[in-house]
Amino acid sequence: MPGEIPLIGEKFPEMEVVTDHGVIKLPDAFKGKWFVLFSHPADFTPVCTTEFVAFAKRFEDFKKLNTELIGLSVDSNYSHIKWKEWIEKEIGVKIPFPIIADPQGNVAKKLGLLHAESATHTVRAVFIVDDKGTIRAILYYPLELGRLIDEILRMVLALQLSDKYGRAVPANWPNNEIIGDNLIVPPPATYSEAMERTKQYTCKDWWFCWDDNASAEEKELAREFIKRAASKTQ
Repeated sequence: MPGEIPLIGEKFPEMEVVTDHGVIKLPDAFKGKWFVLFSHPADFTPVCTTEFVAFAKRFEDFKKLNTELIGLSVDSNYSHIKWKEWIEKEIGVKIPFPIIADPQGNVAKKLGLLHAESATHTVRAVFIVDDKGTIRAILYYPLELGRLIDEILRMVLALQLSDKYGRAVPANWPNNEIIGDNLIVPPPATYSEAMERTKQYTCKDWWFCWDDNASAEEKELAREFIKRAASKTQ
């Protein structure tokens, strides 16, 4: 049964939202594309400002992955516009993506973004939605912790590769401690298939096999995200 709030594997709920780019119908506005919807507690706050600058600096990286960005908070459109203006003037970074204005909290409630931490400000949530409008990942961060944007990029890339190759992605990919930059083969469906598995792939056992499907370019792109996240200068 579908949950009261959207869950991984469900379709992103249809809704019309007001943004500083005009009224947008979700998820139809991004049909054929992936999108990342991320909420923030409030405009004109330090952590949120650092996040928006980081998202903006990686906007083209998301675009290269056929992925759009859209923010959300319980602030008004006027607040969003002024905050964007301030960021561009004071920090020198233009915010190119829309922000949903949700002063009544209706969108936040529908998406389950008001948690016990605050009844009036949205938590730092991230919804990764694929090109078919299906929610593929949901992340929640507390008010006091900013997000690692390069990890969100790595997640989008990894999910797209999982779809492309029909494989699962191991921990810390592409630098996994056991299988390196390989991808995990799905488990066998029958006994006979299991008995043949170790002849077909590199395996620790028939239930733990992998192969080298991802291209060198795809692996390097993931590594670039990780390296940038660890770099002192962005």
